[in-house]
Amino acid sequence: MTKARSILDAIGLSSLSQAKKETLIQMTILSVACILAFSARLFSVLRFESVIHEFDPYFNYRTTKHLVENGYYDFHNWFDDRAWYPLGRIIGGTIYPGLMVTASCLFNFLNFLNITIDIRNVCVFLAPLFSSFTVIVVYFLTKEVKNAGAGLVAASMIAIVPGYISRSVAGSYDNEGIAIFCMLLTYYLWIKATKTGSISWSLLCALAYFYMVSSWGGYVFLINLIPLHVLTLMITGRFSHLSTLLTLLRTVLEPSSQCRSPL
Repeated sequence: MTKARSILDAIGLSSLSQAKKETLIQMTILSVACILAFSARLFSVLRFESVIHEFDPYFNYRTTKHLVENGYYDFHNWFDDRAWYPLGRIIGGTIYPGLMVTASCLFNFLNFLNITIDIRNVCVFLAPLFSSFTVIVVYFLTKEVKNAGAGLVAASMIAIVPGYISRSVAGSYDNEGIAIFCMLLTYYLWIKATKTGSISWSLLCALAYFYMVSSWGGYVFLINLIPLHVLTLMITGRFSHLSTLLTLLRTVLEPSSQCRSPL
């Protein structure tokens, strides 16, 4: 931090207050981590071309293309005779649609802004984009638990951790590409809700959990760890806000788990 402050002094920003300098340094480091997270996942595109890799990502791409071309109702009731051949597959009841809906919404948003892009390219670059979002969420999550310095370290590490890169490279259009973001976002909002007891934070946490449930079967990690955290809070006597929080979460979480999970 001392070297960073000296650099700020050298480029003429010494007139800023101490708090503004620290905020500027934190935003700069976080921005670099986001750019690094995105660019580190583009080597497959730079070396070869913008293509969908592997079998599951290509199936997800096919379903996303069908969603964009035919709408959600037809997508939900679509019987795909090319999947699980020769039996076929009922798409609406056997997939987690969060990935496809996310890509479709991003595609429609870009078209609304008159940015012409093929749905395939949206699918290719969706995971690297969400890895940058994950960096931001990890920063705020760790900052909430510890402090801003620890948040910057955690954000920088998640940007380059090999295990996460392997599941979010460009072209790997699979559920984990957005699910890691959803999971960490839910954890962050859960901690904010337990600390403040705010209904707004609790509702946001429930909606983030719904997004997670619709995106990946790993939502069981959330539904197992949250009760363990609640039990720990009750044992340690820190459960003043839990009644309101759990009532709201139970109202939203259980129906969302049952409605959006594949059969």
